[in-house]
Order: sequence, then structure tokens, then C-alpha cells
Amino acid sequence: MRSILRVLCAALLVGVLGGAAMAGEIVMNGSTTLLPFAQSAAEAFMKANPGVKISVSGGGSGNGIKALIDGTTHIANSSREMKSEEIEKAKTKGVTPVKHVVAFDCIIPIVHPSNPVSNLTVDQLKNIYTGKVRNWKEVGGPDKPIVVLSRDTSSGTYEVWEQKVLRKEPVSPRALTVASSGAMIQTVAKNPLAIGYDGIGYVDQRFVKPLKINGVDGTPTTARNGKFPTARELYMYTNGEPKGEVKAFIDFMKGPNGQRYVAKEGFVTLKP
Repeated sequence: MRSILRVLCAALLVGVLGGAAMAGEIVMNGSTTLLPFAQSAAEAFMKANPGVKISVSGGGSGNGIKALIDGTTHIANSSREMKSEEIEKAKTKGVTPVKHVVAFDCIIPIVHPSNPVSNLTVDQLKNIYTGKVRNWKEVGGPDKPIVVLSRDTSSGTYEVWEQKVLRKEPVSPRALTVASSGAMIQTVAKNPLAIGYDGIGYVDQRFVKPLKINGVDGTPTTARNGKFPTARELYMYTNGEPKGEVKAFIDFMKGPNGQRYVAKEGFVTLKP
């Protein structure tokens, strides 16, 4: 009986979402990295289209993708590509994920502004995050312990960092976990011994100091051409090719008006 009720509830929710789309409502869920410009673009789109209502929430790329697979969101914001197992699970539920690149980004290592370190290699970052290097003096800093900050495993930012920096090795159990991109900036800004990482749009040099990786600065140019070691694309996923209001919003997001909000929030537009 419980299983039947769960199926009925899921079917009802999918039906509600389907009807909501026809009624001019869009549900968007996922990455906190995309959240600033997704919210700004949604507000502008609603202002230009008074009959459309868009709800935007964060919670991490993994949660947004799960919601797309479960049929509880129209658009899944993700700062990483869907995994093969997620795509297979989606197909078993009749969902065909289609990705739309809406911006570029760099995941930039950040420290407190008082930290003299300005550049780290990928190997040095890996050793810091796996716990092999625990003192700043080992990488050209003061003789003080390193406070390592990382994101939770549902974060697309964490998964890209894990792939490109940790190279699939586990992060040190000594690392402290922060819940969002905004929280990462706030935590590093308050701790002179901390190191963290965040998307380019969040890195405010009034509060934190961005580091080079392998001597390369994280900039719009190195994000687009992929020369920054942790450059990445940012995505919005839909179930199949979008239609109606969802298509109109995705087109708006990729177009010059939507891209204006990508730039306004400090992220990297699709074109220079």
C-alpha cells in the first residue's frame, strides 16, 4: 500500500509540474554556483513576461539533477556534467536529459588577503587537500597550520575539484565542509589560515585573495579557452528539448539579455 501511495504521489507531482509548465510556471533547482545569475535572469524574464512565474532554488548540482530525474523540476542547474549512471537512471524513468551550456567558470583557490602565497601548482593543491601538506611553510607561506575548507559531495563544484585537482583521491578527513559558494567566501574571509575554492563569480577580492594555479590566473579568457586548470562549463539541463516557456527561458538565458546577468554576477559569458 505504501509503495502504491508513493507511486501515486510521484505521478501527481509530475502531473502538477506538467500542468504548471502549460500554465506558465517554471521550476528551476540545483547548483548554488549558478544561483546568482539564474535568479537575476529569472526575475528579468518574469518582468518581461508577466504571465510566467519562475521559482529558483539551490541545494547543489546533484540535488538539481535528482529533481530532474524524479520529475520535480523543469530545469536542473548544474556546475558539472551529468554522470553516466545519472543518465541511465533518468532513462529508466523516461527522462531524456539535454544539457544547455549557459556560461563558463573557473574554480579558483582562495585564501585570506593576509596570506603571502599567490600561486600553487595542481600537485600542491592536491597534497594540501589530501592532507599530505599541512603547514603553509611547505608551500611558501608562514609557519602555521593550513585550515582546509571544502564543499559537500552533492556540490558540482566539489566534484569538478575532485576530478581536476584531487584526481579522484579522497579529501582529507581534517577538511571542514561548507554548505554553499557564499559560505565558502565568508569562511575564508574570517580565517587567515584557511584555503578554499569557489567559482569566479563569487571571488570578491575585497574579502578573499584568489590564487594562480600553475602560474595561470583565473580570468574570463582562461575560462573560455580552458587554459586555467579548473575551468569548466555551467549547465542547465532539461528533460528532452525544451518547449513553451521553458524553451523561451533557455533561449533568453543564452541570448544577449540573459548573458548580461551572467556578466553582472561576475561569471563568464558564452561570448567575449
